[in-house]
Amino acid sequence: MVKAVVGANWGDEGKGKITDMLAREADIVIRFQGGANAGHTIVNDYGKFALHTLPSGVFYNHTTSIIGNGVALNIPVLFDEIKSITGRGVPAPKILVSDRAQIVMPYHILFDQYEEERLGGKSFGSTKSGIAPFYSDKYAKIGFQVNELFEEDILKEKIDRVCDMKNVLLKHLYHKPLIDKGDLLHTMHEYRDMVKPYVCDVSSFLDKALKEGKNILLEGQLGTLKDPDHGIYPMVTSSSTLAAYGAVGAGIPPYEIKEIITVCKAYSSSVGAGAFVSEIFGEEADELRRRGGDGGEFGATTGRPRRMGWFDCVASKYGCRLQGTTDVAFTVLDVLGYLDEIPVCVGYEIDGEVTTEFPTTGKLEKAKPVLKTLPGWKEDILGIRKFEDLPENCRRYVEFVEEQIGYPITMVSNGPGRDDIIYRSSKLKKN
Repeated sequence: MVKAVVGANWGDEGKGKITDMLAREADIVIRFQGGANAGHTIVNDYGKFALHTLPSGVFYNHTTSIIGNGVALNIPVLFDEIKSITGRGVPAPKILVSDRAQIVMPYHILFDQYEEERLGGKSFGSTKSGIAPFYSDKYAKIGFQVNELFEEDILKEKIDRVCDMKNVLLKHLYHKPLIDKGDLLHTMHEYRDMVKPYVCDVSSFLDKALKEGKNILLEGQLGTLKDPDHGIYPMVTSSSTLAAYGAVGAGIPPYEIKEIITVCKAYSSSVGAGAFVSEIFGEEADELRRRGGDGGEFGATTGRPRRMGWFDCVASKYGCRLQGTTDVAFTVLDVLGYLDEIPVCVGYEIDGEVTTEFPTTGKLEKAKPVLKTLPGWKEDILGIRKFEDLPENCRRYVEFVEEQIGYPITMVSNGPGRDDIIYRSSKLKKN
């Protein structure tokens, strides 16, 4: 059986914790898109970790962790990450890397930095991890697949051809040092030696696993609103963040995905530029940021302070619909316990009219939040394991959000740890 864990919003919803939790019952956990430009924060028996490329199931001895073909694979970052967890007492995980995954090249990172520098105040707020240049090259068909590391003639010819193209840009557009072909070939040989023990025909491996009835977990990066087609374009990421892409990015048939767990925060947060209708500012935002998450709302990869906002029912309903949600995991509910009243965005006012449908970017930029204020519960809910044991106003908050978004909230996270979870029977039917 295949389950997908994906985000409803701008990313940073808490997918890492939910994946880590569900991986207890999984045989295989797969990262199916994105690169090391975003992170998943995990708190478990080994400590607190920020993963960037490794799937969030690496902390279990029984799981196989897979880097799917849809991932932007930065090979040295992957291996530094493996060392960072094994160096803290985590047993060496079993890892497979798709032979069709493509490689983030050293020049991708440079081009990302140079372009943000060139754009200045009109930049996209990139993490400068090379992701946009990587995907540009992938779809321009000048990227490097992992399997090409082992075909020396192909590798040399391609390096020659690609460097000629890149050096024109470096010289005439960015006015930066040129790529040395010999140095790049040497780097690729180093990458080959690093990744060789892990390379696998992943789609064939997964086909066999499915026939054997294995439990497979797909882990997405970021959320619906950062999808390049359905998100807040152009302030989006460069790979599809939707569960539907999980089939493509892992190499399995789409009909095998039976459950889609979409993760929503009990409030909103975002790293990076782009429209954010329910955003709050000043001391109100600072306090929520300080209290949020485990140790505050700062990007797991960048360390950047996240932009903060109230829960956005319009964006979350849209995000869940695009994901094909069967279950909603509602995270960091415990953070809101300090508030007397909790605003919730229930609609957008655009040009004098109120809508509950998520619009395209031009209209979104003009949208003002329509807020409904709910009473707070003013209690610490950490440690509670049954939904009926939560304070009445806390239960009402969850039920109100569920009614607004129209998808069943079946998991409520009330703390950073693996076991800080409440399973709930929703009154809503699963889609």
